[in-house]
Amino acid sequence: MKKIKYLVIATVSAIAILSFSFKEDLFLVSKNLDIFASLYKEININYVDETSAPELMKTGIDAMLESLDPYTEYVPESEIEDYKLKYVSTQYGGIGAGTVIIDGKLFVNEVSEGYAANKADVKAGDQVTKINNIEIKGKDRAQISQLLRGPKGTPVDLTIIREGKEIIKKITREEIKQPNVSYYGMVGDGVGYIRLDKFLENSGQEVRDALLSLNKENPKGIVLDLRNNGGGILQEAVKIVNLFVNRDQLVVTQKGKNAEKTISYKTQVPPVSPSVPLVVLVNTNSASASEIVAGSLQDLDRAIVIGQRSYGKGLVQQTFNLPYNSLVKVTVAKYYTPSGRCIQKLDYAHRNADGIAERFADSTIAMYQTKAGRNVYSGNGVYPDVVVEAAKLSPITITMINKSMFFNYANLYKREKPEVASAKTFQITDADYAAFANSLADKDLSYQSRTERLLTELRYEADKENKTAEVKADLENLKNKLISAKKADLANHKAEIKRVLETQIVSRYFYEKGRIEQSFQYDKELAAAKAVFNNQQQMLAILKGDGNYKVIGKPAKETTSID
Repeated sequence: MKKIKYLVIATVSAIAILSFSFKEDLFLVSKNLDIFASLYKEININYVDETSAPELMKTGIDAMLESLDPYTEYVPESEIEDYKLKYVSTQYGGIGAGTVIIDGKLFVNEVSEGYAANKADVKAGDQVTKINNIEIKGKDRAQISQLLRGPKGTPVDLTIIREGKEIIKKITREEIKQPNVSYYGMVGDGVGYIRLDKFLENSGQEVRDALLSLNKENPKGIVLDLRNNGGGILQEAVKIVNLFVNRDQLVVTQKGKNAEKTISYKTQVPPVSPSVPLVVLVNTNSASASEIVAGSLQDLDRAIVIGQRSYGKGLVQQTFNLPYNSLVKVTVAKYYTPSGRCIQKLDYAHRNADGIAERFADSTIAMYQTKAGRNVYSGNGVYPDVVVEAAKLSPITITMINKSMFFNYANLYKREKPEVASAKTFQITDADYAAFANSLADKDLSYQSRTERLLTELRYEADKENKTAEVKADLENLKNKLISAKKADLANHKAEIKRVLETQIVSRYFYEKGRIEQSFQYDKELAAAKAVFNNQQQMLAILKGDGNYKVIGKPAKETTSID
């Protein structure tokens, strides 16, 4: 009887404490809202210069949310449509053309095959001066997008300049659908390939359709390419995993502060391809839903992951409606792969003195095991079973990209050569490369290499230590050698520059599909996947835990989104 009495007293006490704590939280919220509202009012009434009430509020909200993590964000009514296009839907009304601003001028840089701009013979390289007779000079990206987009069936006139001539293109807007699966097909050696760019509405169905089509070719393996895929809708990730694993398998668990945010997601239906060998490609830009798919298929020993360590997001967001047609996207949970690991890389709850979120300490990283007993680790993203060294562009190539030199030469190439061979085999000749190099003779190709930056730092340190006189001759000699070496960069980095130039040129003839197909010639990760499919012994060794973390090239440096 005494025990029951004590239990009752303890329970009542606990409820009273929780009730007090809840009331205290409500009081603090109410108190701080009153302070904020009063401050906001006084600033608007009394500040010496004119202020914008909406801008002040947006700045305050953004600053508050920035202290949490990069994924918790406020979306005002004016930005709702862009938000939906980025995180939810793949459809909008437009003309099917991408634009770029170069030296203050607007150019078409990409045309989508089969859409309105393509039908109207708008071409990459066309300079756009007016949209519906409105001068676009001085307008920003958002204003230009607003002019180009609109309801399906409405007209839009583009005034363009092509080869010095002004042309007016009358175009009718269409419903533009940007697929989640940008490409699928057989890529040689009996291998099927699916490139998934995002996890928005219908992505699961798109992957399913691609898989069913590829299965008709009896592939010896399937490559699911998630490189540069920043994620999207969690449920779509679960559907995609379900295409490859049996029903009632745990895919991911999300755990939040609130009990109702803790949810386990399992596969619901029979798979489409439960046994075909599978490789998933990832890189440092594969985040969020991409990491759920790669991590769960790795944990279930259903796929071999190839590439570089993924981004390491590990967080789940949910949107909540706010007054006046605005909304807020809030991080509500962390997600865990079937082995129980969370792959979150950065600790947003504990920042350094500069307010920067740093990686979780090595001491917090824990080991987990896959279904078959392989070791995998929490933190820092999904680590591949086969690591391929990431390709890095040289300073000269980056400079030429930033200064639109590839873009301009590709337009010239297309004008001079109306037709080229198939995209899959397209390469420029040595004569073509020489012509490109010659076209740069009067261009500003100045850039600073990493060695030059280090040399500048060395000069600075020598000055600080009063040793400039002692090392002056050596520094000048090194500077002259670096200048001489830079002159040879066009030859030294020919293979890399050639690949980037070919990518630009081939898209002028064969659009996005051709650009993807042409890139397969140089794709090291895809080549690694084919090698794995051709070596069943290696594949089995990796899946048993005897051959994981194989490195191709130099070791990759250890280095998003559920929306």
